[in-house]
Amino acid sequence: MTFENKRAAGIKSSPSMAIATAAKKLAAEGRDIIDLSLGEPDFKPPAHVAEAAIEAIRNGRARYGAAAGMEGLRDAIVSKFKRENQLDYAVDEVMVANGAKQILFGAFLATLEEGDEVIIPTPCWVSYGDIVSLHGGEPVYVSCGIDAGFKLDAKRLEASITPKTRWLMLNSPSNPTGAIYSQEEYRALGTVLARHPRVLVISDEIYEHVLLKDVAFVSFAWACPDLRDRTLIVNGVSKAYAMTGWRVGYAAGPKSLIAALNKMQSQSVTSVSTIAQAAALAALTGDQTFVGEGAATFAGRAKIVADRLAQIEGVDFTPPDGAFYAFIGVQRLLGRKTAAGEVMPDDTAFAAHLLQHFGLSSVPGAAFGAPGFIRLSIAASDRELEGACDRLAAMVQSLQI
Repeated sequence: MTFENKRAAGIKSSPSMAIATAAKKLAAEGRDIIDLSLGEPDFKPPAHVAEAAIEAIRNGRARYGAAAGMEGLRDAIVSKFKRENQLDYAVDEVMVANGAKQILFGAFLATLEEGDEVIIPTPCWVSYGDIVSLHGGEPVYVSCGIDAGFKLDAKRLEASITPKTRWLMLNSPSNPTGAIYSQEEYRALGTVLARHPRVLVISDEIYEHVLLKDVAFVSFAWACPDLRDRTLIVNGVSKAYAMTGWRVGYAAGPKSLIAALNKMQSQSVTSVSTIAQAAALAALTGDQTFVGEGAATFAGRAKIVADRLAQIEGVDFTPPDGAFYAFIGVQRLLGRKTAAGEVMPDDTAFAAHLLQHFGLSSVPGAAFGAPGFIRLSIAASDRELEGACDRLAAMVQSLQI
C-alpha cells in the first residue's frame, strides 16, 4: 500500500542526514569513522545558556507559549538586529520558530501558489529546493560556480526572473561554500529586484557570526533598505551558540508576512519550547565572548584544512570566508580507477568510496546542486581534521589514471 501523495513521493530525505546515518551505522558496527557530514559545532553552548534552561524548568516556566514566541525573546531579537545589523524592527515584525528550517516551511506554505517559482543560486543548502516543492512551488536553480565566486550576480538574476517568480533565496555566509556577499554585490541584486516588485527575498543569515577571514558580514536588509518591505531575514541560535538541538530560529520581516508565519505556526506546532526559548534569551542577552571565540576556533580549523588540502594533488579548493565547511573540487579525479579497477564516475561515487573504504564521511556536491565537489564540515577537533585530510589524501593516492 502506498501512503504518500505525489508531492511527498517526489521529495527525498535530507542527503546530509542520510549520509550521517550511514556513517553512524558503520561506526556502530565497529568501523573507525570520521564523520564530517553534518554542520554542527562540536562544543557545548555557554554555561549561562544551559543554566537558563534549567532555571526555567525548576521555576515551572515550561508551559505553552505564544505562537510568535516569548515577548522577552522577541524584544531581545529586536535589540540584536539594531545592535549588530543597524536594522530597526518592531516586536510584531519578528517571530520565533522551531529552527530556521521551520521558518522556510511557514514562509512558502503561506505565500506560494501552485507553480510559483523560487530562484535558488547553487551551490545551495540541500533542503531549499525540496521545501519549495513540498509547498507546490518550482525551484529554479541558477548555477553560480567557482568562476562567479559561488555567488549570484545581477545578470544571472535578471535572466532567471519570469512572471511566475515569487521568491529569491539568498544565503550568506553560504552553506556549503562559505561565500559572503558584499554590500556592493547585494545592491547590484537589489537594482534588479527593484524592477520586479512581485519578487520577495529570503536572506538566510544563520552563519552570520561564523566569519573565518577579514571579510565583513552584511545583512541583505541593511544593504538594500528599499526592499525591506519584501525581505524576510532568517537567523537563529544554532550555529553561533552551538545550540543545534535546541531548535530555536527567528525571523524578521514585514508585519503582515510575520503574522502569516505566526498563523502557520499556531496551526502546526503551536509554539516553540518555552525552555529552549529561555535558553535562547540568555544566549542573545548574555556575554557574547563565546561567539567570537567560536569564530576564532573555526578560523584556525579552516587554516589547518586549507594547508593540508593544498598538499593533495588533484583536488581544488577555495578557502571559505565564512561558515564551517570545506567545499572541495574533485572534478580532476573523476574517471580514475579504484584499486579494484572500478571507474570513479561522479562525486556521489567518490563520497561513497571515501566512506566505505577510507572511513571518512562527506556529502557529495550533487546534493548541493554542484556536481564534482564534496563537502566536509570543519566543525570537528584539530585531530579529526588532520585525520580526515590523511584519509582523503590516501584515497586520492590510491586512484589510478
